[in-house]
Amino acid sequence: MEIEVRPSARVAWRDSSERGILAGGFAQKTNVCHIEQLLATRFVIRNTETMTTTTVLQGNGVHRGRSGKNRLNWAIAPVMVMFHVGAVAALFFFSWTGLFVALFLFWVTGSLGLGICYHRLLTHRSFATPKWFEYFLTICGVAAMEGGPLLWVAIHRKHHQYADKEGDPHSPRDGKWWSHAGWVLVGNALRQDVATLQRYVPDLAEDKVHVWLTKYHLAPMAILAAVLFAIGGFRLVLWGVFFRTVVGLHATWIVNSAGHIWGSRRFQTRDTSTNNWWVAMVSFGDGWHNNHHAYPVSARHGLKWYEIDFNWYTIWIFKLLGLASGIHDGRPPAHTQANRPDSGLSDSATAMASVSTMSRLPEDGTRLRY
Repeated sequence: MEIEVRPSARVAWRDSSERGILAGGFAQKTNVCHIEQLLATRFVIRNTETMTTTTVLQGNGVHRGRSGKNRLNWAIAPVMVMFHVGAVAALFFFSWTGLFVALFLFWVTGSLGLGICYHRLLTHRSFATPKWFEYFLTICGVAAMEGGPLLWVAIHRKHHQYADKEGDPHSPRDGKWWSHAGWVLVGNALRQDVATLQRYVPDLAEDKVHVWLTKYHLAPMAILAAVLFAIGGFRLVLWGVFFRTVVGLHATWIVNSAGHIWGSRRFQTRDTSTNNWWVAMVSFGDGWHNNHHAYPVSARHGLKWYEIDFNWYTIWIFKLLGLASGIHDGRPPAHTQANRPDSGLSDSATAMASVSTMSRLPEDGTRLRY
């Protein structure tokens, strides 16, 4: 495929000193640009064998992950503290109904929303769904309070491009705490400017629904909280919103941290990703992280029968129901350059060679493969 990028309007900034969009999912400053500015660039896609850009989309601050690392992110940190206090408070107002609601919503937001939709569908395009179902799954992901689809996907695609190297937003090589939650609480890792979003998520930037859900990412959680309060009062809100959200956040973060520190390595990828069974249990299958980094486009992360992958089982059910198609159930060949530490290729390059779905961005930004 060839993408021709035609700038149709200049991106206007309200304040040249604030060139970023907050990706944390909790608040956005009025000084930053509106997400609709992404629509100022038109992408004309033509089918060819290769994918190039006639205009290189330069991302400002590709290596900005740890800039200002000692500066607390006041737009997010207080909200994080509030949610953790609410999660602890829920334990003092225990109810079986609240617990069951929390577990159900944890599956809806963490598995359907993040693991299946944000990660395997939107980021890696491991399978396809009808558009209405993609939007439904995206709403589930937005309700996880980890930001809108454009910003979450951009950060994860950047992680795969710079995995455990300079520019990775959350590598344990910058510290275990940093890879878990430090990158959220301090620094600019959760801020993506328009140029970076244009480079990493041009596919989602063209979709008005995904753009709208990114701009109004707080709406689904607010509606959910109101419904829970109407049904069961503040006690149900503590369990279904605060407790469930905190558990979901740490389930995501544990993949970023423990998934690159502890576990086994089946493939010699050019990062420190590992397979970890208990991380897989709390993340519905995303803990088979070394498998995933070896073959990012695969919808199946648990490659052996004993590697439990609930997200993959759900995708398989979607297929039986006619809701999933074009599923990449791929596994890297036993002997490929992707498995050799000195090959000079990225861990995804060889595995992606025969797949049209995009999985990686090279350093010069001229060949866009996600």
